[in-house]
Amino acid sequence: QVQLVEAGGGSVQAGGPLRLSCVASGRFFSGHAMGWFRQAPGKEREFVAAIRWGTTSTYYKDSVKGRFTISRDNAKNTVYLQMNSLKPEDTAVYYCAVDTDARRPITTESSYDYWGQGTQVTVSS
Repeated sequence: QVQLVEAGGGSVQAGGPLRLSCVASGRFFSGHAMGWFRQAPGKEREFVAAIRWGTTSTYYKDSVKGRFTISRDNAKNTVYLQMNSLKPEDTAVYYCAVDTDARRPITTESSYDYWGQGTQVTVSS
């Protein structure tokens, strides 16, 4: 069983930074992936970024490339999402999730088995 706890959300003005963290319990293997998704009011949840546990491979939604950086600390079982140059359209509840099957598409929500409770990010203009 995997449990995920997100932190770091909050309110920020456009152009500012925030860093989200996700601490995971359980054991992870090289094929596992951790991802960040977000859901804005009235919209479906969407992929933001992901990272494979055993490699340096990272994946990003096009609209966050160059602004967001996903990273991990294996020793702490923690994944981070550094968000810079935030825009009002980045406002959403952000969720971290774990994909335990490397054969599944890493950017697809249905590939993920475990989810955190979410943390709110609000960007004001």
